Amino acid sequence: MGTPGARRQARGEIERLPSGSLRVRVYAGVDPASGKRRYLTETVPAGPGADREAEAVRTRLLDEVEALRHPRTEERRPAALTGARPRGRKRGELTVAAVARLAGVSAPTVSKVLNGRPGVAPTTRRRVETALREHGYRRPEAVVRSPSIEVVFFGMQSYLAVEVMHGVERVAGAHRLAVGFTDAARQSATGRTWAHDLLSRQPYGVVVVHLGFTSEQHGLLATSGIPLVALDPTGEPEHSVPSVGAANWSGGIAAARHLLSLGHRRVAVIAGPAERMCARARLGGIRAAMAEHGVPLDERLVRIGQWFAFEEGFNHAQELLRLPDPPTAVLCGNDLQALGVYEAARQAGLRIPDDLSVIGFDDIPAVRWCGPPMTTVRQPMVEMGAAAADLVLTLAAGRTPGQTRVELATTLIVRDSTAPPK
Repeated sequence: MGTPGARRQARGEIERLPSGSLRVRVYAGVDPASGKRRYLTETVPAGPGADREAEAVRTRLLDEVEALRHPRTEERRPAALTGARPRGRKRGELTVAAVARLAGVSAPTVSKVLNGRPGVAPTTRRRVETALREHGYRRPEAVVRSPSIEVVFFGMQSYLAVEVMHGVERVAGAHRLAVGFTDAARQSATGRTWAHDLLSRQPYGVVVVHLGFTSEQHGLLATSGIPLVALDPTGEPEHSVPSVGAANWSGGIAAARHLLSLGHRRVAVIAGPAERMCARARLGGIRAAMAEHGVPLDERLVRIGQWFAFEEGFNHAQELLRLPDPPTAVLCGNDLQALGVYEAARQAGLRIPDDLSVIGFDDIPAVRWCGPPMTTVRQPMVEMGAAAADLVLTLAAGRTPGQTRVELATTLIVRDSTAPPK
């Protein structure tokens, strides 16, 4: 525009009106019906922060035009999110243009990083991400989201992953949302980053399962307004990240009390990896229950596994059963380890539960069919998936959840792998 006082910007302009207000105008293409040029316009009242606010409005209108030109979906927002209102830019908050100046790049480059689009060199992308994170940028504008919840696993071989997906789908389906999944283990092997991929898909929210994540990954999603919920996190999540888990401590207590009630005193434990929060909680519950009954856990009978794997249970059980005074019962960090103990007992010529009692943790289907059916602690994985999806939709709707840490009860399932010792 040739009007005096107008400041032309890339694909948009800001004009100072005689009243002192600023009018922002962005070209939005040609109307297919009339053939006339279309513009998105918005007026910012005069005031001390008007220039900065007008810059933010221009950035938002540019993104709206981009969304109109490249729509991601024609779906309507689900019922759970209809009450959400896009957060407006507050005065003093960082704009895309300001981030671009801080990172020494153009505003379209910052937009590409925020939307996970290609065409940005890795070093430039990292520089922009650092500026976004360190200066606390938060995306204010309404973004066209893909009508889906993404679930991120680290490896998907476990049956538990299927149960989690069922739980997430139960909630997502009720709100007409799809459920997608990402295997972070496969992506790390190919050099791709799961957080960047999710930016390009723009889901309503993300559930990460049995997976650690960096503050950089969390910050990357947060700057784009994509809520993150951790399900059974490997470690203690950041205080700002809501999480869902099982009552692992209580599960460990219930399993140990069951063996003590049967008369076992020489109890061995094959625990999960020390870095896993759930493994530490289960072992802590076992220790607490045994101390409570005046039978402190013999640390010589404790083995810490590197994985929740069949091989871990098998190898550690072989070692334990060769001791001069072997245990009469073995508590395991999960069902796969317990199945390994079954095989070690079989090879040693021992019968379960006549010669050795065994308890697992999880209650995967296989333990109901093995011989004998296994006593275990059930984790409500379907319900945990549903709770995580509920948290995601709450956050996506702009509401604050009632609690940021949800723990669901575990249940001791007594079958035929436990009996009084000889």
